[in-house]
Amino acid sequence: MRFVKESLIRASQERVFAFHEQLEALVLLLPPWENARVIQSAMISEVGARAIVETRILGPITVQWIAEHIVYDPPHMFEDVQIKGPFRSWRHRHVVQPHKDGATLRDEIDYEPPLGFVGRAFAPLVIENRLGKLFDYRHRVTREWCERREG
Repeated sequence: MRFVKESLIRASQERVFAFHEQLEALVLLLPPWENARVIQSAMISEVGARAIVETRILGPITVQWIAEHIVYDPPHMFEDVQIKGPFRSWRHRHVVQPHKDGATLRDEIDYEPPLGFVGRAFAPLVIENRLGKLFDYRHRVTREWCERREG
């Protein structure tokens, strides 16, 4: 399955990419309603580095999500994959491209939900909705940081 979120940010491609290079970027991008906490941050520039987030997936059920950075191509893109977590598979490409009015930030996520057929059937309703809210928030935070600091 695939989820894509794309936004225009009125800042340079380099500035948008630099936002994600901060060690605390993952903490900044966690919405307060997600009941998640960063156990270990990872520099995106270090291929093989792993970020660990503890997140609540349903009611009191929490899971540790481990993502490993596998591609780093500044200022164009970086990519991570789930090593351990709630999905059967998860590959997340963060693409930053120049635009005449700044840069576009595009998150491309290819994933396989848990629970096989049942997970795929409910993904549009449950997973896609949650990803939509999460990435709306992440893009807003990124836009505000980049546009505020762009000079």
